[in-house]
Amino acid sequence: MTTEAIARQPFSTIAGCVRQHARARPRDAALVVDGQCIDWATFDAQVDRCAAALQRDGVAPGETIAVCAAASIAYVVVFLGALRAGVAVAPLAPGAAPGSLVRMLADAQARRVFVDASTADALVEAALPRTDLESGFETWLADAVAPMPVDVRPELPFNIIYSSGTTGEPKGIVQSHAMRWAHVRRAAPQALGPGKVTLLATPLYSNTTLVLFFPSLAYGSTVVLMPKFDAAGYLALAERHRATHTMLVPVQYQRLMASPDFDRFDLSSFEAKSCTSAPFPAALKADVLRRWPGGLVEIYGMTEGGGTCMLEAHRHPDKLHTVGRPVEGHDIRLIDDEGREAAAGEAGEVVGHSPGMMTGYHRRPELTRDAEWFDASGKRFIRTGDIGRFDADGFLILADRKKDMVISGGFNIYPSDLEAQLREHPGVAEVAVVGVPSTRWGETPVAFVVRRPSDATSGEALRDWLNARVGKTQRLAGVSIVDELPRNAIGKVLKRELRERHGPAD
Repeated sequence: MTTEAIARQPFSTIAGCVRQHARARPRDAALVVDGQCIDWATFDAQVDRCAAALQRDGVAPGETIAVCAAASIAYVVVFLGALRAGVAVAPLAPGAAPGSLVRMLADAQARRVFVDASTADALVEAALPRTDLESGFETWLADAVAPMPVDVRPELPFNIIYSSGTTGEPKGIVQSHAMRWAHVRRAAPQALGPGKVTLLATPLYSNTTLVLFFPSLAYGSTVVLMPKFDAAGYLALAERHRATHTMLVPVQYQRLMASPDFDRFDLSSFEAKSCTSAPFPAALKADVLRRWPGGLVEIYGMTEGGGTCMLEAHRHPDKLHTVGRPVEGHDIRLIDDEGREAAAGEAGEVVGHSPGMMTGYHRRPELTRDAEWFDASGKRFIRTGDIGRFDADGFLILADRKKDMVISGGFNIYPSDLEAQLREHPGVAEVAVVGVPSTRWGETPVAFVVRRPSDATSGEALRDWLNARVGKTQRLAGVSIVDELPRNAIGKVLKRELRERHGPAD
């Protein structure tokens, strides 16, 4: 089936696409991980063996398995084998605390867990059948027989993505096969397919990775996985494999562009680069456009789905301060605190409806209800928690997460405005602004700054520099100089940790 034919399919399965590529191009490379390569025919055969093994073990369609391991070919085989058997996958973060991992496994109601050496000990408390992907995988796999065919319906669960697991109760986002196929169709303009190479350097438990990983497989691109990101290693892989597509988070772009060796590598093969998951500063987008060949697309959306905006930065260099316009077929609106639609030109919480929407939070109907908004006709939207407004051309401009907005003395302060201003200081490399408790103001903003190498500007000097440039109600109470900002595995700044680290302002 051609790339165009795949994109036109109202619904198909990604595991089915793998089979088609195995028949059409059996010896072409499907996956490359840590120097190991597997072709489409071998990949498809191993996916079959995995599906048959799960059926042999009594794992039924609609049930769930979990994978908690670093990226590997075996990891991908398990993921696709489960999908072919109609079994959902819960990919878990190996770096989560052992207790959190056990709670996520219980919440997912996983029938079996797949581990590697890095996670086996952390999951020793989980009373589940387990398979070690490094030492026991071949033994566990079934003989090379075809699995029993499964009718994979669009509404069947595809995966459960856990949005957090470091503290508190886990929250599993259930995505259906229909939602993942919507991602495949959405990716059609990127021209993935045979002869193309997708390089991914974010973990497989992250939706950031999966929104390009699965379309790449569906369209028949070779996927190169980098289990642990570093700038020099990424650039070497990109040059060696002649990468054409990639998905990176903003902090990875920042580290790549800051690499002293960046311009020495031949990146001329790139056709499309994507970014998602965190705010992407306009100045960084401009630097990528100037120095890195190929298009640049920012994707704004949520793991929960709803509406997606895309900014083709190479086509709209005057809109780098936005996250683009709604994707075709996506309905994005803005609502006020009372749930009414905001008037034209006004800011509001972003809500969205599209073919790609989560089924709900796993076993958490009350949280699912909180995440939904319905218009007057009963149409279902997903709430983002982000505040934004549309400009005159229909491009969405984000202010901040609703929960990150600082209300100081009754005035709304958007941390992103202050962060953007601080980035203009020549000594600032990274910055995060958070609100902390204040006896006088209720809340007040403070900044955490990572300085550029060799810069010695004090926190007090940075505070005074910023406060001279903003309105009276926006002034910072303080600036803390730090060596690095706390981030999760896909580069999002953990502002909650910064708030806790600072404590009350007075």
